[in-house]
Amino acid sequence: MAEVAETRVVTGEGGAGSAGSGTRGRLPLLDVLRGVAILGTLMSNVWIFAGPGAEWGVLSGNAATSAGADSSTLAGAAETVFRSLANGKFLSMLTILFGVGLAIQFRSAAQRGQPWPGRYKWRALFLFTEGTVHFVLVFAWDVLMGYAVVALLVAWLLTRSARAQRVTWIAMGALHLAAMTLLTTAVLFASGGATGGPDTDTDAVTLYAEGGYAEQVAFRLSHAVVLRMEPVLSFALLVFLFLLGVRLFRAGAFQNDAAGRRIRRRLAGWGLGVGLPLTTLAVLGGPGFFLLERYVTAPVMAVGYLGLIGMVMDRLRHPGPLTSALTSVGRTALSCYVLQNVLAMLACYGIGLGLVSRWADSGPWWVMGLWAVICLVLVTGASLWLRRFEHGPLESLQKRLLRR
Repeated sequence: MAEVAETRVVTGEGGAGSAGSGTRGRLPLLDVLRGVAILGTLMSNVWIFAGPGAEWGVLSGNAATSAGADSSTLAGAAETVFRSLANGKFLSMLTILFGVGLAIQFRSAAQRGQPWPGRYKWRALFLFTEGTVHFVLVFAWDVLMGYAVVALLVAWLLTRSARAQRVTWIAMGALHLAAMTLLTTAVLFASGGATGGPDTDTDAVTLYAEGGYAEQVAFRLSHAVVLRMEPVLSFALLVFLFLLGVRLFRAGAFQNDAAGRRIRRRLAGWGLGVGLPLTTLAVLGGPGFFLLERYVTAPVMAVGYLGLIGMVMDRLRHPGPLTSALTSVGRTALSCYVLQNVLAMLACYGIGLGLVSRWADSGPWWVMGLWAVICLVLVTGASLWLRRFEHGPLESLQKRLLRR
């Protein structure tokens, strides 16, 4: 996320070693994409906070699954569509954008004649520390720790040959696809094709509904190995998406020129054309296909989202209020990511408003409403903050500590 916050690039045409050959500017599309990705990630996470057993409930299949709702009712259909549009898609999109940020950092260092990864190692360490604090105090399904580890690996890969990067990219994609296929087959075989999942641990439900904050922190720490399984499970995917972001940036996919617009049209066409049917099939297949939906079809859809949003931006002659709002969130991405989880925690858990217990029988509408309210808070807060400050609170802290 630290790299995602960096959007400035060197716009000159000089080579990698020609430091100072261009002028510093911004790629406005990246800010908008990051803003969408941050708010979209909450579309998935809000169901974790609002589900039985919250963070632990994910492991029991009672949260963050697009196929869990009864689609025969209006509320169930709305929930299914809401979840399926978000589940894993915006997280994959955010991961790709993190790779873009890493490519920007690498190019900037090369043009300045600075060693690589050099000081970048400290940025990754800061991100890992930040993610650890976020995991312990706020949200067990934090992405920052995994990003920090993968960022170090990809940062090193950027010093290797183009062939080595391409081989790694293809190998990681193939490894991930094979692993998800085998795991899904195992899940379906073990359940005999059943669509239901196990009940959430009643102790976990009680903990998040009625337990104290210190007890929840202790629970996350005592179950850290299990709760940190997603970055391990998706490690190959993370590397693949990081490198995809690097490749897209180097291809000019985010530039405001004819080549960039052409790439964005292709991304939208292929991503949505392939991703939508596959996602639909995975959702209709039931919870047994959850891994394929979240970790296989979602990245394809994320590519389509990138292209589609880019195409919409290409048609805008002047930025409007929505574009400005998304840009503000994108420029304060790290702060908004942490804040949205803090707000969701305080709204849903018993340590705050306890909405999960109060509105347990109210259907999915309040969850979608909560997402909208938190988004409004983030958009308003980010816009007001940037009127006085250049960077978000956590972004400023990072820069101060690293003295950049």
